[in-house]
Amino acid sequence: MEALKETEEVGQTPEDVNSLNISDFLDNLEADITVEETSVPSDVPGFDWSSIDTSHLPSSYKTNSRQEKELLQLADTFLEQYTHLCPDRKPLFVHPVNECGVQKFVSTTLRPTLLPFPELYYWSGCSSFVCDYLIMEPLKCPITLPSSLYSPTTILKYQRGNCFDFTVLLCSLLIGAGYDAYCVHGYATREMCSLDQTQEVCPLLRKPPEVPEEEDPNKYRIMYPSEPQSKFELQQKAKKEEETEPEQEEEKEEEVVMEVEKPKRDPLHGLRVHAWVLVLSGKRKVPETFFINPFTGNHHSTTDECFLGIESIWNHRNYWVNMQDCRQGCKDLSFDLNDSTCWEIMFSESNEPSQLPTDSPKKDTDDMKKGEIDKSFEMPLSWVARIKVSYREYENPFSQGKKVILYNKAKLEKWAANANGDGLVERLTVYADSDCTVEVEVKEWFKHREDRLYMREVNKQTHLITDYFRPGHPLLLKAHSYTSLEPETGHTVEYYHMARADGLWKRFENATEMTEYFVGREDFLHMRHIELGERDKKMHMAGVRSDANPRPIVQIKEYFHRNPKKPADEDIEERVFMVIDDTIQLTYHLEIHDIIASKVVFCRVIGREKRKDEIFLSRENSVTYQPWSSEKHKNMLYLYNLLWELRKEQKLLKQQVWASEAEVI
Repeated sequence: MEALKETEEVGQTPEDVNSLNISDFLDNLEADITVEETSVPSDVPGFDWSSIDTSHLPSSYKTNSRQEKELLQLADTFLEQYTHLCPDRKPLFVHPVNECGVQKFVSTTLRPTLLPFPELYYWSGCSSFVCDYLIMEPLKCPITLPSSLYSPTTILKYQRGNCFDFTVLLCSLLIGAGYDAYCVHGYATREMCSLDQTQEVCPLLRKPPEVPEEEDPNKYRIMYPSEPQSKFELQQKAKKEEETEPEQEEEKEEEVVMEVEKPKRDPLHGLRVHAWVLVLSGKRKVPETFFINPFTGNHHSTTDECFLGIESIWNHRNYWVNMQDCRQGCKDLSFDLNDSTCWEIMFSESNEPSQLPTDSPKKDTDDMKKGEIDKSFEMPLSWVARIKVSYREYENPFSQGKKVILYNKAKLEKWAANANGDGLVERLTVYADSDCTVEVEVKEWFKHREDRLYMREVNKQTHLITDYFRPGHPLLLKAHSYTSLEPETGHTVEYYHMARADGLWKRFENATEMTEYFVGREDFLHMRHIELGERDKKMHMAGVRSDANPRPIVQIKEYFHRNPKKPADEDIEERVFMVIDDTIQLTYHLEIHDIIASKVVFCRVIGREKRKDEIFLSRENSVTYQPWSSEKHKNMLYLYNLLWELRKEQKLLKQQVWASEAEVI
């Protein structure tokens, strides 16, 4: 576009202008195209479109109906007037040839289709399918329009195409899904046209925008005086800043290195042809108009600086030419297609003459009378056959087995759902350097696994692995963090506690201890901490399984929340079972006005042999401190019954601890 040319020339020196003149550009065109081809991924093999078989295609691909011929004549008349009235504008993409060498109007190449897959009812699913299913091919010349536009059915069959092929297929699916979508012919940056994402942050790593905190609108609020500051502290702070100046200089040097790594200025900036999709607000409850880059499937604002201008747009019913200034890219464009000062429509519902701008009113009026277009023409039906995608093709979209996308310090790999035996479908590798040599973190996503595993995070620096599970795991796992699958090496497990009868939501286990956390229990238990001894080495050396050779329990601590239905001096807050020392200690909750908690301790009698299941209680082996309790708590019978219940609880707890240890194993 001429507007974009003018934008390039504004900030150029005379030397730059001379280096970009037309004659030099034509002389160096082959070199520019060679540079363009080097940006295409090396794993994309060449393809000869002239060798495809078109004999089996329907007759609508090889001939034009009477209505299509009339449409082409009207389009030619419109182009003549457009060229006469806007001689400085670039050629429009109106009626390229198809795969059979027949001219077809671009609007009839669209075939609105709703495919029978739930994900393809939404724009995100459609764009993801198109960018994954097709292999990107660059335009033969980055600044000129392609001479052909193949049907979406042929593009799907051979799974490759340029930006216009991507756009037509995606727009067909979006219109079929009910969106107000349009194909766009315009200009974009080198990175977008060549599918170079090495300077972008991976979408999976982008942080959500922070919501700014609203300030208190009350201007009459109390203004508190600022806190006094020590002069000595300010002096010390100034000294520290002086010491950190060398570090800041090093950071500035790193920033300079980053600037050097940025891509060099593109000599074809503003001239590179690109096609993408425009989705207008309104239909399907779309709140705001936006662009979709068909190569990546990403959503972009209409003010994105990557889009440098628009020549024309079209859908399956009409064609519009942009009459607005694109010196500032697309950020100032109006997308009100009913505004004839902004968009020149090719076929309107009324027989109004074209609103193309004129320099000489009398002369142009005469020309319009000679060749006035009947703009109430009805668009013919699409010549393209029905778009079909089988379930197998939808589930296995990658023609080369997998897809690799390089981002800034990251690499994303994608596979089909059943390509790997372990169900791996995506892997994101994060690197510490731009050359992608030092791995920092790896994230993997899975599908169709029996154990319901759907994601795994691996920290390459700490070697910590975290597995995430969907509901339905046999052990009701939600997440599992570990450095090794060997027992007693440190495991943190989270559970779907709502599905568990015991309310367990988290468990941590290592060689010496185990800690369990609970939620929503009727007994108000919220944490259990177990200290464990060493496993029997003789049995371990004999090859006995770990779950058959449990570790001895040294101590069990349990913590309870406050039960409002019980008095504080009867509501246990902490319960400790010292199994080796044969001691039980109880600590009760405090009332609001209390400062000292009640306690009960049952100790082992020194010098007395303990018989099996014997409950021996005396003043010597029981210590109670209950300053706020009633007399019944000081009764020996009450303490005897309490000790009896605690002994039964201890037996059950030991069984539960061994079951927990076996579950971890």
